[in-house]
Amino acid sequence: MLNSLHDLYVEQLRDLYNAETQLVGALPRMMSAASSPQLKDAFQLHLNQTREHVTRLNQIFNQLGQSPVGEKCAAMEGLLKEGEQLMNEPGDPSVKDAALIAAAQRVEHYEIAGYGTVKAYAKFLDFDEAADLLDKTLDEEGETDKALTKLATGGMFTGGINKDAKKRK
Repeated sequence: MLNSLHDLYVEQLRDLYNAETQLVGALPRMMSAASSPQLKDAFQLHLNQTREHVTRLNQIFNQLGQSPVGEKCAAMEGLLKEGEQLMNEPGDPSVKDAALIAAAQRVEHYEIAGYGTVKAYAKFLDFDEAADLLDKTLDEEGETDKALTKLATGGMFTGGINKDAKKRK
């Protein structure tokens, strides 16, 4: 029941907790589906970070005296289902890597929106320690998004995964 901002805050935290736990299950499959060693490494790094995000959320729930379970994140479920369809699609490995990056960035943008929202609620509700933990996670999600963009578009001397995918017609 949503009768207060505190209720909404807890509901949104539960949604993020479920999203993160779904992602912990999906990232190893994404790693296996990737052909680029750099993309595999990026997914491994994000898996490690995602496990830390779950730990931080557990800390917040402990501070609240609440359980993290109770919400099913249908949005993450849908995003991961789309990613799973891409992984199972036959095709050129570099094109599939570009598709995996696109799917991963959709996930990142969802998480960035969610963490930005709950951080704002935490600040408004004077949960300063939680706001700091959420801010840390929000920063990491943003850095992951930037790293995926760099993998896709390349650096100064390389064209990145998107350039490799463009060569395929």
